[in-house]
Amino acid sequence: MAFWDLLFTASIPVMEVLFVTALGAFIATERIGILSKEAIEYMNQVVFYVLNPALVGSKLADTITAARLVKMWFMPINILLTFFIGSALGWILIKLTRPPKHLRALILGVCSAGNLGNLLIIIVPAICEESNSPFGDSTTCSSYGLAYASLSMAMGAIYIWSYVYNIVRIASVSCAVEILGSPSMLEYNRDTPELLLSDSYAEPLLSSVSEVNADQFTLPSIRSDKNVKVKVPFSVKLKEFMLSVKVNVQRLLSPSICGAIVGFIIGLIPQIRKTVIGDSAPLRVIQNSADLVGEGAIPVLTLIIGGNLLKGLKGPQMQKSVIVGIMVVRYILLPLIGIAVVKGAHHIGFVHSDPLYQFVLMLQFALPPAANISTITQLFGAGASECSVIMLWTYAFASIAITLWATFYLWLVA
Repeated sequence: MAFWDLLFTASIPVMEVLFVTALGAFIATERIGILSKEAIEYMNQVVFYVLNPALVGSKLADTITAARLVKMWFMPINILLTFFIGSALGWILIKLTRPPKHLRALILGVCSAGNLGNLLIIIVPAICEESNSPFGDSTTCSSYGLAYASLSMAMGAIYIWSYVYNIVRIASVSCAVEILGSPSMLEYNRDTPELLLSDSYAEPLLSSVSEVNADQFTLPSIRSDKNVKVKVPFSVKLKEFMLSVKVNVQRLLSPSICGAIVGFIIGLIPQIRKTVIGDSAPLRVIQNSADLVGEGAIPVLTLIIGGNLLKGLKGPQMQKSVIVGIMVVRYILLPLIGIAVVKGAHHIGFVHSDPLYQFVLMLQFALPPAANISTITQLFGAGASECSVIMLWTYAFASIAITLWATFYLWLVA
């Protein structure tokens, strides 16, 4: 295929996302006022608890089979590599730019977690349906492309809500305790060990002192003098430390991860699959209902991105070096490393010769930060304004970066 044909094929799905994002920004303006701050917060809750789990579960159940999963065994490893390599590059960026402490977890998150969900679900099938697509028959291409995108979305959700969610949670609690550690701002209730925050500091969702390593701070007693501090016994410190290290299963099993687990169970167990999936399945109404709900996740998430981008225009000032560094990581270094990883895995024999499969694996390295990071920062009230600024600039350049990299990847595999 000629370069311009490849460029046109790659640009169409990106433009679709761009138009919906622009619509989200438009209805979030003060003059229109439909997508207000409160509306975005409520929509984030709906996406987190309802739409994302339904989308992940329904797509996995419909497209993932045991035979396909065997062929795609390298994809979870590939996505994990994007997180590890992105985190390493983010850590280097933090060392070079020295941002404020409360932004370090956010920088690690946006460097490691790409938008593996709605973008791939839109881009891959759209490329398959183009007449100039290099992947052959559109029906077969769409079927396999949807399976690749669904597994990518599921694994991305698992990694985001188990990795990024927890580093932002821990960082938000740690920073809040560091800020509120003086007796004038923080009280400690001996009977119920909770952090009692004043209204001006009530934004982060802090649950208990067990969220933080107890030996990092000394707890002031109620109505005590500023110079009088409570001595915490070693046994209490040890208990708090073990609680801080222990994985919180309730938080680890986020709704999206639960949806992925259900989708895998339905898709991989033939007896259950025949009962739920297919036109003649007796319980097909369950799958149809999940599909109906899940289809709303993509447009809603994209609209939220648009609303958050508008907030980024009014957001706080940030170091230009941090923003530029994040874009270098996401749009230059990671895509180049992705080519080496996928081509190396193919040379070794870990990746089969399907050009569509290789295209999706490489594209996973070239995506903008995950939209769910905005949801996570707003859930904890930790760096939400700064996240809007980062999303504004990364998504402003995403249409150009994704189009160019997608075109190059199409040329590599075609």
